[in-house]
Amino acid sequence: MTTLADTTLADGQWHRLHPATPLLRGGIFIVAVLGFVVANLRERLVDFFFGVPATEGDPIDEIYRRGAVGWALLGIAVILVVILVVFYFAWRMHTFRVNQESVEVRSGLLFRSHRKARLDRIQGVNIVRPLVPRLFGAARLEVSVAGQDANVQLAYLKSALADDLRRDILRLASGARGQPVGADADPADPGQASVPPVGAPLAGSAAARFATERMHDFLSPELDPDAAPPESVVTIPPGRLIGSIVFSGFTVVVLVFVIALIVSVTVGGTGWLLFAILPGVIGSAGYYSSRITKSLRYSIAGTADGVRVGFGLLSTSNETLPPGRIHAINVSQPVIWRPFGWWQIRINKAGHSTNQGAAGQASTTTLPVGTLADVAKVLELILPGFDGDEQRTLIERGMLATGRHQDGFTNAPRRAAWLRPFSWRRTGYSLNRGVALVRRGVLARELVLVPLARLQSVAVRQGPVQRMLRLASVRLHTVTGPVYATLPVIGIDDSVRFFESVSAAAITSAQADTSHRWNGHHPTGVTS
Repeated sequence: MTTLADTTLADGQWHRLHPATPLLRGGIFIVAVLGFVVANLRERLVDFFFGVPATEGDPIDEIYRRGAVGWALLGIAVILVVILVVFYFAWRMHTFRVNQESVEVRSGLLFRSHRKARLDRIQGVNIVRPLVPRLFGAARLEVSVAGQDANVQLAYLKSALADDLRRDILRLASGARGQPVGADADPADPGQASVPPVGAPLAGSAAARFATERMHDFLSPELDPDAAPPESVVTIPPGRLIGSIVFSGFTVVVLVFVIALIVSVTVGGTGWLLFAILPGVIGSAGYYSSRITKSLRYSIAGTADGVRVGFGLLSTSNETLPPGRIHAINVSQPVIWRPFGWWQIRINKAGHSTNQGAAGQASTTTLPVGTLADVAKVLELILPGFDGDEQRTLIERGMLATGRHQDGFTNAPRRAAWLRPFSWRRTGYSLNRGVALVRRGVLARELVLVPLARLQSVAVRQGPVQRMLRLASVRLHTVTGPVYATLPVIGIDDSVRFFESVSAAAITSAQADTSHRWNGHHPTGVTS
């Protein structure tokens, strides 16, 4: 049995990335060079397929006329080799290490940089497997840290070793130092494939084993069965996913352009507008396709080190959000989704991943689309301890109730209708078990939940019109993100009581919170 300090990648020593990294990172430049060549061959391609003679000044014709074809090919080869050599030396100089306190990365060929992510500042660990690196069995690991441009990326690692490294980083960050990993680590370099035990039979040739591993990688679930339950607590049917993307604001814009296109062609006879708008309409098809494929195989489940969210069909991503890293939660329902009973959940977190989340949206989208039951399941994961019968009833009322009757919320008074004529009844707040709930919106319904242990500050504002009506607005300040915990109108006396209650509860919750070291007091390394 080994400890964290004995594992290969969390041993405090410097390691290199996957050997295919120079090819994977330099591939975009190689594609750019090949694209330049193809662009200059366009006249030849048009002549070959359509029989249209090439125009004067074609670079390919000029090279052929001067007899410099060999030199041109040699120049292209030299450029490609130089690109790979540069990225090879950059790979040699790119190293990382994980110790008891931080994750460090040293990189740069001419200009050196040294980045360090403290373990107690980690907000999440994301593993992304783009399509091409997946063919090489590689993955990109990103450690999300509180602060702007503070993330640390390891691009690329062997896919299986990236999962192992994430597990070690999270266990170290949890405070479970010196605790058992559960199995001896693979002693191979992070870029190399694991070596089978001595005497173990080799299953076919190396090529066959490589193909089998890649097939398993493409078909295996995004959630690691060893770290999370084998099945996601929420499943998004493809029909619902497609419907949520189609019934969106972007579709309204596309329909407006299509209608304008049809009217302009049939009435005005301006056919040129067809060529002006048609590329955008075609591009919208790619937008829909991208968002759908990025949301397929969506999964979310709880682990000992937080909530694991995975998604993607060709290029996959899965992120682990450790306990106590979610600062605010927004449950919303656009009016166009109401007939279907669909909802969406977004969160605020201190770290900002550079990768997109489910449905091609920001990485703060935890549930792209789900039913009321799906929302309850996800909230149980991302807001542990707030799952009693009283809390579930309060959440449901915050999402669905109109505010006409006593429902556990302190609502805005009738005079607030002067400022919010339609939504004043649904504008209100509630405090329960160290969580502030803010309800607002009548067309687009919203419920915001703020764990008071994560609260930054609370502010009460009153403009001249609000002062005349004895109203005020309240805002709970959290880290930057898509969720705004704002009460646009509330009675002045209720705002004062809300301010005092939230201030006192936030101090009490912060003093009792130990989620930043969620395994620090569990000698077995298992959370309850």
